[in-house]
Amino acid sequence: MKITAAVLRSRGSPLPYARSRPLAIEELELDPPGPGEVLVRIAAAGLCHSDLSVINGNRPRPLPMALGHEAAGIVVSLGEGVQDLQPGDHVVMVFMPSCGHCLPCAEGRPALCEPGAEANGAGTLLTGARRLRNSEGIVHHHLGCSSFADHAVVSRRSLVKIDPDIPLAEAALFGCAVLTGVGAVVNTARVRAGQSVVIVGLGGVGLAALLGARAAGAQPIVAVDLSAEKRALALDLGATAAVDAAAPDALEQVRALTGGGADFGLEFAGSVRALESAFAMTRRGGTTITAGLPPPEHTLPVNVVALVGEERTLRGSYIGSCVPARDIPRYIALYRAGRLPVDRLLSHRLSLDDINAGFDRLHEGRAVRQIIEFPTDQVAPQ
Repeated sequence: MKITAAVLRSRGSPLPYARSRPLAIEELELDPPGPGEVLVRIAAAGLCHSDLSVINGNRPRPLPMALGHEAAGIVVSLGEGVQDLQPGDHVVMVFMPSCGHCLPCAEGRPALCEPGAEANGAGTLLTGARRLRNSEGIVHHHLGCSSFADHAVVSRRSLVKIDPDIPLAEAALFGCAVLTGVGAVVNTARVRAGQSVVIVGLGGVGLAALLGARAAGAQPIVAVDLSAEKRALALDLGATAAVDAAAPDALEQVRALTGGGADFGLEFAGSVRALESAFAMTRRGGTTITAGLPPPEHTLPVNVVALVGEERTLRGSYIGSCVPARDIPRYIALYRAGRLPVDRLLSHRLSLDDINAGFDRLHEGRAVRQIIEFPTDQVAPQ
């Protein structure tokens, strides 16, 4: 079938993207789902820094590639062997498919699935197949999803079924921003009620982490960012204090607000400088967690004496150390109960034609979570 998708052909285009248009809206040929795969009509897809890092060249991927990895949609048809979904089911996409058989999967850590990571790096689905083509040849998949398109074929292991009453524009956020941010708090850090948290970087993931910290009963919760608008939103969402990351005394402010440093410092800005700040804002014996993804050549200098003598812990968190099939339903239940108001993170609703301007806003820090919405009332293609 023919679909419309946003395709990246070269990385490192000059800013602004609204002018250089690194993402071209193209017609592609989408093959039917193979064994273990599902055809999904995309309803909503979020713009994330993981997409931006491919566009600007910080995270090289094979090109051409149809981008997009945070999405929700409706099942259209099933490949051979898929028996636990039906056409019409609502699903959330997860950008790390898990094989269920490798050592990390067997240990209950599907975010670290080895075949999934290999497929994502190669631009294929979990089976190694590519289902996207144009007149020039193959088009690669982005993180097994390629959701900046009206339809996508994905592995069944990239999908979590959800109840149909959840608005799909909000459901899309659970596949990346919520999994990563809330998961970093409740899975990686395992924050307990009354423990203090400082969050550095208030994009969609950082603000989702703030919601998770509040739901977990953290106290105090200090939000740190360069943007006054995002700091104000953080306070509105439940932060007990907000600090300008550019303030000369930002570190002293956080230490004063947390009694010498936070139990947990969480970094979501994707920069080494922000991670250094989060580490410094964490108390003796505390834990610093990063879910940001700076360019791969960037490294972190660590004061080893402080690491040892102060018994500090420094941890990475990928997809919030989540088990998506377990955690997405849990987080949706919290959303329904009013304890995770993720709808507050939606700052812009776009059409696919607006995607390049949307990435300008993301690059400039003028957006929290932007969602591309696709019409879903047309008859599903067969």
